[in-house]
Amino acid sequence: MRRLAALLALALPLAACGLHPMYAGGAHGVVAQGLAGIEVPPIEGKAGWLLRNALNDRLHPAGTGDGGARYRLDVRLDDKLEGLGLLSDDTIGRERRTLRARYQLIDVASGAIIVDQTAGSDAGIDVVSSEYATIAAEQTALENLTREVADRILVNLALKLRQPQAVR
Repeated sequence: MRRLAALLALALPLAACGLHPMYAGGAHGVVAQGLAGIEVPPIEGKAGWLLRNALNDRLHPAGTGDGGARYRLDVRLDDKLEGLGLLSDDTIGRERRTLRARYQLIDVASGAIIVDQTAGSDAGIDVVSSEYATIAAEQTALENLTREVADRILVNLALKLRQPQAVR
């Protein structure tokens, strides 16, 4: 009896903490349905192609959407690669790749902008004597950055979509 009372006493503060499951209802929940209703038009460049694929993989894990998109996600990218560390022989020893995305979630029916935000990430790359290895590291960094930026965009969209009164 004491254990039950102690358990109830510990559970009571958790009930009032204000946390709510984001994906409540599974595939039929508000957030999942909202994310499934997002169309991502083509994004310019290689980074755009990678980002669009990453977004579509997360928005429509079972394949392509049903064509009845409620929202459109417009994305503009800024992909920069800059040299950082200078070695004694005036060569670059380290690079920084930065990927920034400005995105807008637009209601297709009304044309209203629901979300207008930015997301970004960066990665450091060692420049080695092998040009092939450096190019491969730059490409790997770009692939990883697009996945990370896609995840950040989806988290922000899910937070917005879980509040249906804010979206309508």
